[in-house]
Amino acid sequence: MSSGHSSPLPGLGAIEGFLHKTWDQGGTVISVRVLIIAFAVAVFAFFIASPTQSFQNFELLIFIAPLWVPVLLLRFESVLWGQARRRAYNAKQDYVLLEIRMPRDTRKSPLAMEGIFANLHLKPGESNWFKLYWNGSVRPWWSLEIVSLGGRIHFYIWTREVYRRLIESSFYAQYPGVEIVEAVDYSLLIEPGHGEWKGFACEYKHGKEDPYPIKTYVDFGLDKQPMPKPEEQSDPLAQVLETMGSIGPNEQLWVQMIIRVNSGEKYAGKRNAKGKPYSWKDEAKELIESIRAGAVRKVKKVDKATGIPYEEDGFPNPTKGEQEVINAIERNIAKPAFDVGMRGIYAAKEGSFHGVMPGALGFIFKPFNSETLNSINWTRWHVAFNDYPWEDPHGHHHAHVMHQALDFYRRRSFFHAPYIGDWMVMSTEELATVFHVPGAGITTPSLPRIQSSTASAPPNLPT
Repeated sequence: MSSGHSSPLPGLGAIEGFLHKTWDQGGTVISVRVLIIAFAVAVFAFFIASPTQSFQNFELLIFIAPLWVPVLLLRFESVLWGQARRRAYNAKQDYVLLEIRMPRDTRKSPLAMEGIFANLHLKPGESNWFKLYWNGSVRPWWSLEIVSLGGRIHFYIWTREVYRRLIESSFYAQYPGVEIVEAVDYSLLIEPGHGEWKGFACEYKHGKEDPYPIKTYVDFGLDKQPMPKPEEQSDPLAQVLETMGSIGPNEQLWVQMIIRVNSGEKYAGKRNAKGKPYSWKDEAKELIESIRAGAVRKVKKVDKATGIPYEEDGFPNPTKGEQEVINAIERNIAKPAFDVGMRGIYAAKEGSFHGVMPGALGFIFKPFNSETLNSINWTRWHVAFNDYPWEDPHGHHHAHVMHQALDFYRRRSFFHAPYIGDWMVMSTEELATVFHVPGAGITTPSLPRIQSSTASAPPNLPT
């Protein structure tokens, strides 16, 4: 469910959005079946109370059916047609999972990773209506993954095969010491929540509006030149890696960040004051205006003619903290933007499942959170039914949602069917903060590093 996609039936998107928000906030989960039953009961009760009026209502509905049924079917068919074409297009693509093997001594700041994301800020395939609606082509998306397999940490990038060369050249340009090799998809090797494995899954979203940034590497002083010495650096990614590296040999921890170029789908066709598609820059402008409006102070004056005191609005006078928030928002939206869907999975064999790890996974991005700016919080997508023992006494619901979570994870699905999630919008600066090649200052022992890079000889050497 998401506010950023079309629903087959008019008004259903608003209902789905309400249910999704209720679920995220830990409220009671209402399934579609319950709503259908409630509607049927309401119709039956109205029929018992006033059968004559009920028959007249049904007669009117049937009489005007030639007007509303074709519109409803056309709407339904157009949405399903678009989904089918996009699924067919995505199924034809070849995909590859690449592992990034870290060099032993990296002294570059996350600014280098921001340059890589700038190279990936591409959206081919949606240039005209024929490609978009007939071919079903969609702009590419990538999955950035940090994975701990029995306490051993790996960095992966999942991509279409056609973009492999772009990713490799971008990484080699910014980090000459890395190795990028094709890897086996680790998510296919176990079944969390089934058999001998027990699992937990969650998703993440911003605590405030997207233009508010999280604490980035700039706030941690990692943009300074020259870079601080490794022992003087404070990289928040270190805490994430330490948490992931602390698990045992029969446990696994997966974190997935699926990204694509932001094009405003999250705002579902909303228009700004100029009639153009609404963007996160428009949202940022509104947020800044609201901060400035709240900073207006009342000025007391006295009417010279009557001597009666009165108040009027003065000029905006934001505090130092409010001005810093405005500056942070403006710096954030000045960078290229990506749609970002984030999810995590914790899995362990029976007897090795630690009850504290679901909470650790849920709050794994807490080092990047800011009280005055933004945060990355876990949603209750997969745990909304386990607050009380009578909600899922036999574990069937848990097994079902774990099966769904694993399926969506393996498909790297977040923006298109079979799963459209509630994604965030993040700048390249934010992305580079949560996913970058760890520098020499991160000494996590469970993060393997290579001694040196290996490469074939240049093809133009004289013979």
